[in-house]
Amino acid sequence: MGGMETDRPGLGGARQAAERVGIRSARRHIFLCCDQTKPKCCDRERSIVAWEYLKRRLGELGLSDAGGVLRTRANCLRVCEAGPVAVVYPEGAWYAGCDRPVLERIIQEHLIGGRVVEDALILARPLS
Repeated sequence: MGGMETDRPGLGGARQAAERVGIRSARRHIFLCCDQTKPKCCDRERSIVAWEYLKRRLGELGLSDAGGVLRTRANCLRVCEAGPVAVVYPEGAWYAGCDRPVLERIIQEHLIGGRVVEDALILARPLS
């Protein structure tokens, strides 16, 4: 990483925050549609329950922070059907119905095991 902290205001603090959340050790990143402004794919409360479960389980399993999995709550992933919807990168695997049972399978099989959960998959499209 080039440059000094004085290059841009707040850049040093942002770099420290990036280290704290484990960006350097990230192998996968999961985004979950949650707490939507205008719920379309599922009930807003249902998405919040899913997010809390995901956050808790990643922490329990030591996958958060330097554990290799980043997580981001997204207001809307624009696939407004069969939610909560999630996407995992770098594979670009888009998942439907991401309530607790499906999220647990995504955690165990995809985030840990590296295998896409085919029966919950909407489609896969890695970015290049």
